[in-house]
Amino acid sequence: MSLDTIRLSQTARDQLIKLKRVTGIKNWNVLCRWSLALSLADPSPPLVREIVADSNVEMSWRTFSGFYGDTYLALLKHRCMQDGAPVSDEEIARTLSIHLHRGIGYLAGRRNLIKIEDLMSLALDCKVEML
Repeated sequence: MSLDTIRLSQTARDQLIKLKRVTGIKNWNVLCRWSLALSLADPSPPLVREIVADSNVEMSWRTFSGFYGDTYLALLKHRCMQDGAPVSDEEIARTLSIHLHRGIGYLAGRRNLIKIEDLMSLALDCKVEML
C-alpha cells in the first residue's frame, strides 16, 4: 500500500456518487477531503482495519491533497501516533484508507445531508464540539 495512488472500494464509490448528486460537489477529491477530516475528528479508532479497493475509482496523492499535502500528511502521522501505530509509509497509507472510507460512510449515512449547506453546517458543528 502506498500514498502515491489512493484507491476506493465499490461501496465507497457508490456512496460518493450519491454524495456528488446530493451536494453538487463534482470532484471525488473534494468529497474525500471532507470525509477524511470528518473521520479524523472522531477520536475512536475505525472498526474496519482493512479495505478491499475493488472499484475503478483512484486518484493520486497530489490530486487528493492538492495544495495541502503536507498538512494532510501531518494529520495522518499525528493520528498514527495517537492510535499507537508506527509512523511508517505503510501505516500512514492504511490510516488514510480506513479513515477515508469511514468518513465517506459517515457522510453518506446522514439523512439530513441534502445540500452543500448541510455539509458546511456539519463542519461547523464538529468545530463547536471540539471546543
